[in-house]
Amino acid sequence: MRSVLHLFLALAVALSFSACSKFKSYNGPEVTRVVVMKSSRKMYLMHNDEALKVFDIELGFTPVGHKEIEGDGRTPEGRYIINRRNPNSEFHLSLGIDYPNVDDIANARKMGKSPGGDIFIHGGPNLLRDRNKVDWTWGCISVTNKEIEQIYAMVQTGTPIDIFP
Repeated sequence: MRSVLHLFLALAVALSFSACSKFKSYNGPEVTRVVVMKSSRKMYLMHNDEALKVFDIELGFTPVGHKEIEGDGRTPEGRYIINRRNPNSEFHLSLGIDYPNVDDIANARKMGKSPGGDIFIHGGPNLLRDRNKVDWTWGCISVTNKEIEQIYAMVQTGTPIDIFP
């Protein structure tokens, strides 16, 4: 009887910790593409032509136009790839976007500038100064922490992402 009680308590503790984990599981249809519509501040996780999930998003602090140089506050536009995952992000969890591509680098070099980098889909701000601001990132795509947990579980490295104006 005592060992059954210990087993029950151990299971209850394990379940309480797993309920708090930021790492979720997903067993649904594959996300074949991520679509971002900057003008409507929406992100769609697509399975072929079907939207599996839709999220409200926040963008860089200068949301109109394609990212050209480091520090411009713009979110890139075009086709990119989710190329990395960061479980220890400053912004809860994050998925890396492979900006800059060769065209982005060439365009920035023509201006004598750096194209920047480190563009991610990530959770909400940890810093108080950025909370409750619209379009507060430096060019990333932001969602809530609860939403990035779903996205992180659903979107795999190698998934294309199309970012439209």
